Amino acid sequence: MTLLTVFIYVVVFIFSAIIHEVSHGYVAHLRGDNTAKLMGRITLNPLSHIELFGSILLPAVLLFLKSPILFGWAKPVPIDSRNFKNLKLDIPLVSLAGPSANLLLALVSGLGIRLIGMFSNFEVGFGASIQSFLYIMLVINVILTIINLMPIPPLDGSKVVTYFMPRDVAEKYMNLNSFICLIALLLLLSSGVVWTLLHPVINFFVVTFSGIPY
Repeated sequence: MTLLTVFIYVVVFIFSAIIHEVSHGYVAHLRGDNTAKLMGRITLNPLSHIELFGSILLPAVLLFLKSPILFGWAKPVPIDSRNFKNLKLDIPLVSLAGPSANLLLALVSGLGIRLIGMFSNFEVGFGASIQSFLYIMLVINVILTIINLMPIPPLDGSKVVTYFMPRDVAEKYMNLNSFICLIALLLLLSSGVVWTLLHPVINFFVVTFSGIPY
């Protein structure tokens, strides 16, 4: 993989991760918590969201190592759940906002690929370059959606499942050590077994949205 390709992947990843975090902050604002808004985090300015390791170094290293899974994160937006209108409902809603935004980006990218494919004269040269870019956007956002919905703290899926837990169980679950959970997640993602399970799901969404297999 060339340096230019790695650069494009990382730029697309950073953009997608920023949209993910802004969506969390915006839905939190709608549900009564203005913490992210007051701290200037509901913005597309990358300087407000980029974290050197999670946003740049980790994705770049994974790409250079030819990892089948691209993973990383932007700086999480601050959220104070005490301001929510309905704590039990709003935590899952705010948590789902990020993956939902990534899924929407994936859908729009896939539709763009299909639209370009309808014009054979455009599907060469510059059109092909746009298609390649949209395909990268599609794949990255499908992967971000699926991984973030895994019920492993501190991923969004872990907060979504708390809706179905008794409050005391949910609190203990959310207090699990996030660092240890992230290390466990990275180890799982690097294993061939997890990739075997995730690949059909990723491929399903990529093919459904774009018509091109992953």
